[in-house]
Amino acid sequence: MMNDISLHIINSSANIKEAFTKLNDVPKSLTLFVLDDNGKMTGTLTDGDIRRGFLKGCSLNDCVEKFMSGQFYYLNDEETNPANIRKVKNKGIRLLPVLDMQGKIKRVIDFSKVKTVLPLDAVLMAGGRGERLRPLTDDLPKPLLPVGNKPIIEHNIDHLCYFGISNYFLTLRYLADKIERHCGNGSPKGISIQYLRETEPLGTIGAISMISEFAHNHVLVMNADLFTNIDLEDFYLDFIDKDADMSIATSPYSVDVPYAVLNLDNHLVKSFREKPSYTFHSNAGIYLIKKELLKTIPLNKSFNATDFIQALLDSGKKVIRYPIIGYWIDIGKPEDYQKVQEIAKHI
Repeated sequence: MMNDISLHIINSSANIKEAFTKLNDVPKSLTLFVLDDNGKMTGTLTDGDIRRGFLKGCSLNDCVEKFMSGQFYYLNDEETNPANIRKVKNKGIRLLPVLDMQGKIKRVIDFSKVKTVLPLDAVLMAGGRGERLRPLTDDLPKPLLPVGNKPIIEHNIDHLCYFGISNYFLTLRYLADKIERHCGNGSPKGISIQYLRETEPLGTIGAISMISEFAHNHVLVMNADLFTNIDLEDFYLDFIDKDADMSIATSPYSVDVPYAVLNLDNHLVKSFREKPSYTFHSNAGIYLIKKELLKTIPLNKSFNATDFIQALLDSGKKVIRYPIIGYWIDIGKPEDYQKVQEIAKHI
């Protein structure tokens, strides 16, 4: 999304010569948003609108209002959800204004920068020691290990930014200062980053108990040291469509048995499979969760994601799984890190 929309705004009473100058400053989209004197959006203006205006007899001395199109796509702020955004985007719109109740532009979604805008808070778990990657992690926390031209955690933040997620919490422990210095407050990326520090290890999800308030009703939780291109829009829409309490992203894990496996009925052999291969759905460390359920995590106690999942199952909550279509690598061992480096060369 764009924070500075001034380049795209022009007053309806402005001279068309001024519009030409403005359009030269926005070559990527070639679209201006036309506002009246009260700041209400009344139309859009493109090169095509100007050409059509001249063909109708308008001149260079006429105002923008005579050239603009009064028919334009927009969403009201309360309508801004992934399903509506997808409908508008499918019409070929590149810049989508979001208007408040007075018809004023609140923000603009730039589809050259983001795929959608997901109404999610994101919690990145970044406190681990990375023992299996020593000595690489002796002086550098695992989330800051470089992959290609930037650290692992920045790959993940940029991927989440592409899906319009703007509110982030990072849970830290090992070499926390280095992660904070690198990521900062998120303002250069147009996002907000807050930090939570564990004084003692709180397990794989326990640090979330330190978050007092979320901005949205649903929360994305993921390990900061993953490397994946999971489609977060599809993940979210699947979660909403199935009205789940929690969705667990999964990655296929295959086991090849090098021997024949017998199918038994007591001592009788009923059949057998020669060297079978079994595929399991393994936990990928990426979750979507209703925020009110996160309040059940005990404060300042070690608590793992598996404990949380089991508690939801025991209480009859709806827990579903979402299969990742694409790549997913848990950077836990040196060979995983090398594999990620190879993938990064081609993206």
